[in-house]
Amino acid sequence: MSHASGAGPAGVSLPRTSAAPAEAAHAPPAGDAKRLRTALVTGASSGIGAAVARRLSAEGWRLVLNGRDAERLRRVAERAPASVFPADLTAAGAEHRLTRFALDRTGRVDVLVAGAGIGWAGDFRAMPLSALEEVVEVDLLATLRLVRQVLPHMVEAGSGRLVLVGSLAGTVGVRGEAVYSAAKAALGVFADSLRYELRGSGVGVSLVVPGVVDTPFFERRGTPYRRGWPGPVPPERVADAVWSAVSRGRDEVYVPGWLRVPARVRGAAPGLYRRLAAVFG
Repeated sequence: MSHASGAGPAGVSLPRTSAAPAEAAHAPPAGDAKRLRTALVTGASSGIGAAVARRLSAEGWRLVLNGRDAERLRRVAERAPASVFPADLTAAGAEHRLTRFALDRTGRVDVLVAGAGIGWAGDFRAMPLSALEEVVEVDLLATLRLVRQVLPHMVEAGSGRLVLVGSLAGTVGVRGEAVYSAAKAALGVFADSLRYELRGSGVGVSLVVPGVVDTPFFERRGTPYRRGWPGPVPPERVADAVWSAVSRGRDEVYVPGWLRVPARVRGAAPGLYRRLAAVFG
């Protein structure tokens, strides 16, 4: 997944895509940076990330959007005016270039919504090594690297919020999704650890934990969602949860809320939970 780069505005290295024209067409005026709250959203070309972009835009936020599909990202920016930076965040140095781009466009990043993610379903023994590495890179390492770039600017400003999009699979484990579950579980523990570390800094950390969401995620992982229950929720429900985390400073939000129950059962009675999970999956 290599991407060629070129020189962008203000010396920023940009992918050789239509990013610069799209940014020029949809970015709010530069003078607004002093009065608008700004958010950087990854995985914004579709699904949860696109819904988050629309919700934050409706709340009056200025946006910088990242995704791997330049054309889809451009279409999202048409509905939620934003600066766009199409890039694969697993590419070397992409997190640095994205952060620099966001700061050059907006002056600061008040909120980072880390929504980029991919899945893979099937028997772990049959999982290709390339797929294993891609899931861990996209769902975990790319997010950690981006947070490492953005966080110092928030700490220096004395305010900000990191919103990490996890998964119920990372809380309770899901059959046939061992690596995806592991990556999302690591993201959840990272959120907890970082929250303790940042206490008193003015920077908060939120973990949004969706269950099944009606997005192209399942098609792209190669296996559709076939269970009759629980049914998928629309991505707008997750966007509402992200907004709740941002506007109310919530540490953890489950979507839908009842998913907190199996998480609590697993924590309080792990033996019982494992017996039930062995039967119901």
